[in-house]
Amino acid sequence: MAGEWEHIRVSTSPDTAAQNITSPLTVGDIDAAIERISHVIDATPLQWSDRLSTLTGANVYLKREDLQVVRSYKLRGAYNLMAQLDAAERAAGVVTASAGNHAQGVAFACRTMEITGRIYVPSSTPKQKRDRIRAHGGEFVELILTGETYDAAAAAAAADVRRTGATMVAPFDDARTAAGQGTIAAEILAQLGAAPDSVLVPVGGGGCIAGIATYLHAHAPRTAIVGVEPTGAASMTAALVAGGPVTLTEIDPFVDGASVKRVGDLPYAVVSALGAEVVTHTSLGQAGGASTIRLDPETFVMTNLDEGALCTAMLELYQNEGIIAEPAGALSVAALGNITFEPGSTVVCLISGGNNDVSRYGEILERSLVNLGLKHYFLVDFPQEPGALRRFLDEVLGPEDDITLFEYVKRNNRETGAALVGIELGKAEGLGELLERMEQSRMQVERLEPGSPAYRYLT
Repeated sequence: MAGEWEHIRVSTSPDTAAQNITSPLTVGDIDAAIERISHVIDATPLQWSDRLSTLTGANVYLKREDLQVVRSYKLRGAYNLMAQLDAAERAAGVVTASAGNHAQGVAFACRTMEITGRIYVPSSTPKQKRDRIRAHGGEFVELILTGETYDAAAAAAAADVRRTGATMVAPFDDARTAAGQGTIAAEILAQLGAAPDSVLVPVGGGGCIAGIATYLHAHAPRTAIVGVEPTGAASMTAALVAGGPVTLTEIDPFVDGASVKRVGDLPYAVVSALGAEVVTHTSLGQAGGASTIRLDPETFVMTNLDEGALCTAMLELYQNEGIIAEPAGALSVAALGNITFEPGSTVVCLISGGNNDVSRYGEILERSLVNLGLKHYFLVDFPQEPGALRRFLDEVLGPEDDITLFEYVKRNNRETGAALVGIELGKAEGLGELLERMEQSRMQVERLEPGSPAYRYLT
């Protein structure tokens, strides 16, 4: 039933997972990583948010990895891995694939350690990220654009390693990478001085959630952990349901920092060993409200979030806190509205990255308005006669509504002309009245439903 959460049973459970499955990542790995990278990475701020605390009734803190030297947490894992390479591996040079953030960490490490590297990124990687990769790596890195997704770039990088014998710096499917990301959890505990009640973590390939969950399981076992994926690339959710990593046939690359078709084998092994439970919702991220997840101590939940709701969270972070979060970086904050917290409990949201291209804000605003139920598109057959558009404005539009797009789709006869009309409502509740007025008008109107083939094609 719409409005209810569905808990999907997977192959392990929180009560038995730790005893039955051995995790490939240990707390010792993370402790060693702390010593290895502490002179390079910044201990990023843990900031209390008045707005989000008021919104949730909890004490919400933001772990600001967007303020890391490469504007994301990815330097932690990349540097931890590369610092362990022997002389022969360094001499062979390194290769990696990334949607942009891991690449910046590798580039920074290449220049710092004077190791040459080739970095493969998909063509969809925002220009801002490509420019920062070059800036961080300088003469030590070569940036290569290939394919449309991270997975295509990963395949090209793997082929490079087989061909040249270079050393792979895996973005998530390596214990050294995941251990570096796990140092975030150590910082959170040190900065709070106590264990938080809940920690929310964005999930892409799974290295970060694997590292953080491993450390919290050992040092803060009663802390609830929530992994948040974009609905258009919920590869960890798919893996947990299937009982192992699976390759998604299609993903939405909008959340570029968390859009992978297949999670890593190691992150999956860690997450499943710690008993992660999948939670889905039929109306997650849709306007109109939804019931929420209730967290208990010691729970480990994987959920996913509609990209439109994510865009709304990005805009609110920018407008209220002045935080420029990239789409993946805002996943944890966007999920707050779908969780019920105990009043006064301590909640930490990981802002995982801030490498957002300003040119994307037009699409971000559009997706947010659609998510909030304020933006709608229609195909309208206008009579080809004087005053037709004026009648539409007077008879159909409400006093707070506005036309934001008007474009003739085809105009091939003397009687009617089909136009694509975008309407922004003054309030989401006004949609019903707008549809009634359209029904009463003399014009033939077809509403384009978000997600439909016609909607994607025309908008």
